Amino acid sequence: MNEPLHRRNFISRLGLAVAAAWAAPLTSFSSTVKNNLRLTENTNPIIDIKPLGFQWDTLDPFLFCVHHEDDFPKGNAVMGPENSYLKERHLGDDFIIKDGFRMYHGKTVPGFPGHPHRGFETITVVRKGIVDHADSMGASGRYGNGDVQWMTAGKGVQHSEMFPLIHEDKENTMELFQIWLNLPKKDKFVEPHFKMLWNDIIPNYKHTDNNNKKTNIEIIAGKINDTKAPSPPPDSWAALENNDVAVWNIKMEAGASYELPKASGTTNRTIYFYEGEELSVTGNKVPKYSAAILKADAISILQAGKTEVSILVLQGKPINEPVMQYGPFVMNTKEEIKQAFEDYHATKFGGWPWPKYDQVHDRNKTRFAKHADGTEEIKSI
Repeated sequence: MNEPLHRRNFISRLGLAVAAAWAAPLTSFSSTVKNNLRLTENTNPIIDIKPLGFQWDTLDPFLFCVHHEDDFPKGNAVMGPENSYLKERHLGDDFIIKDGFRMYHGKTVPGFPGHPHRGFETITVVRKGIVDHADSMGASGRYGNGDVQWMTAGKGVQHSEMFPLIHEDKENTMELFQIWLNLPKKDKFVEPHFKMLWNDIIPNYKHTDNNNKKTNIEIIAGKINDTKAPSPPPDSWAALENNDVAVWNIKMEAGASYELPKASGTTNRTIYFYEGEELSVTGNKVPKYSAAILKADAISILQAGKTEVSILVLQGKPINEPVMQYGPFVMNTKEEIKQAFEDYHATKFGGWPWPKYDQVHDRNKTRFAKHADGTEEIKSI
C-alpha cells in the first residue's frame, strides 16, 4: 500500500526520535566498566555507579532500558486525554512531562504508533496501566498491571504500543519498563515472535531474613534456586540457560536484607535502584535512583534503609559482537543498517493490516493476546 506522507515522516523521525528517546550511545557504560575494574575489592562488589535518567544504560547483552512513569488523566470517548491537555504539546514527538504525562509519538492516544524493528528483542514489563499491541504479522493484544510482553523482532516486524486511557471515571496511571535485549548475528534474521508472560504465571521468589524482614522477587527471566521464570521466546539469547540471562524485579521491606545469588565471573550484572530512599550493597551505599554495576561472582548483600526499596536486576553473559544501532534497527555493521532501511522501505516488513497506525482495541475488551497463527489467550481485565 502507498504510505502516507505523515507516516513516512514518522518513520524518518524514528531514526532520530527513537535514537533520542530510546537509544543513546551504547558504549558509555561498557567503557566505564573497563576504566573502573581496578576499583573492585573483595569487600566491595560495586564496579561503578551511575545516576539514572529517562533512558538507562545497560551492559551487553542488553541495549538499554527505559522507565516510563506517567500520571495520565481520565480517558475521553476515544481513550485519550481531553483536548485541553493537548494544547502546547509537540504532538507526534512529545517526550517532555506536562500535566504529569507525555504523549510520546501519539497524537490522540499516548504511545508509539506502528514502527519497525529488526535485530533485537523488546521486553515490556508493565507494572501499572494498560498497553495495546498490534503488529504486521496480524497479531494483537492488550496487557498490563503486572504482565510482560516479550517480542523477538528478528528479521523485521512493525508493531504499535499504545497506552489507551480505558478508565473514564478515574486517572490512568502508567508505569512500565521497556528493555531492549540484543540478538547475536546468527539470530538477527529469525522469524518475528511475541510471547505473553501474564502476571499470574510470573513466579515470585520470597525471602525472609533473620530479622523477619521480607524480600519479594518477580522472576521475569532466569531463576533463583528452584524458582524459574517462564520460557522466553525460542530464539532469544535468554533461551539458553548457559547465557545466564536474568530479569528480576525486587521489592524489599524497610530494613530488609537479601544476598543476590552469585553468577559466573563472565556475566554482566547491573542493578537499578528506582524506588526508595536508601540502599547499600555489602555495606556500600548506592545513591537514590542510581544504577550499580556489580561483580556477578562477588558477595552482593542488598540492604534496604528506612523505607521500602525497589530494584530491577539485568544480567547476562555478553554476546561480544559489534553493535551498530540506528533508531529502530540493531545490527552488526553500517551496511546491515543501510540494508535494514532499504528492506523496510521495500517490504514494510509485511505491511500494516490494521485500520490505523495508532491502533487501539475496544475500551471494554479484556486482556488478551491473539498470535499470528490465530491462537488466542484471554485474561480478565
